[in-house]
Amino acid sequence: MKDIQLFLAGDSTVSDYGASAAPRAGWGQRIEECLKTDMVVRNEAASGRSSKSFIEEGRLERILEQIQRGDYLFIQFGHNDQKPDERRTEPYGTFQQYLRRYVDSARLKKAIPALITPVQRRSFDTQGRLKHTHGDYPDAMRQLAAELQVPLIDLTLKSGRLLQSLGPEASKKLFLWLEPGEHPNYPDGAEDNTHFCEYGAGEIAKLVALGAREAGLLL
Repeated sequence: MKDIQLFLAGDSTVSDYGASAAPRAGWGQRIEECLKTDMVVRNEAASGRSSKSFIEEGRLERILEQIQRGDYLFIQFGHNDQKPDERRTEPYGTFQQYLRRYVDSARLKKAIPALITPVQRRSFDTQGRLKHTHGDYPDAMRQLAAELQVPLIDLTLKSGRLLQSLGPEASKKLFLWLEPGEHPNYPDGAEDNTHFCEYGAGEIAKLVALGAREAGLLL
C-alpha cells in the first residue's frame, strides 16, 4: 500500500528553511510530527508567492504531476495576495478564482483539497488587541470553502486566538525575534512579526493539524 502524501501549497509562513535561515521556520516543516497517521509531507510552499504567482510559476502543475488518488493538498494563501504588485489578487474576485483552480485540480486527480485561511501576523494596537491585517482574504476563503464544500482550516481564527491569549510581549516567542548576537545567522538580531521561529512554527503546525481533524480529515 502506497504512503498517503500531504502536499502543501503556500507562502513563506508555510515553507521549509535550511540551516542558514535557522531558527526561522515555516509551519510546513513541523506539520509531520503533528500527524497521527503515517504520511509523507511534500512541502511545495515558497516564500513570496500569492495564489496567483504560485500558479504562474508552474508550482501547482508540479504538484499535480505527483499527486495521486487519496492524497491531500493543503492550500494557504493571502499574505502576498495583498501586495500592491503583480502578485496581487482581489479577495472576492481573482483570489477566489485562483483558489478554485487548486481545489478543482486536486479533485480531478481524486485527491482531497483543504483551504487554510492565512496565519495571523503579530500586530497589536495600543490596547493590546490583535489587529486583523489580512483584510477580506480570510472571509473570501471561508465563503469559497462553503460554496465548494471543501474542508476549511480557519488558521486566521485559531492563530489569532493564540496570539491574543499570549499578548503583545509573550507572543514574540512564536516569531523570529532575536537580540543582537543571540544567533549567528542574525548577528544584528531580528524583529519579524510575520515569520516564525522553530518553536512558533511547531505551535502553528499543531493548530493546522487540529483544524484538519475538526474538518473531518483523517490525519
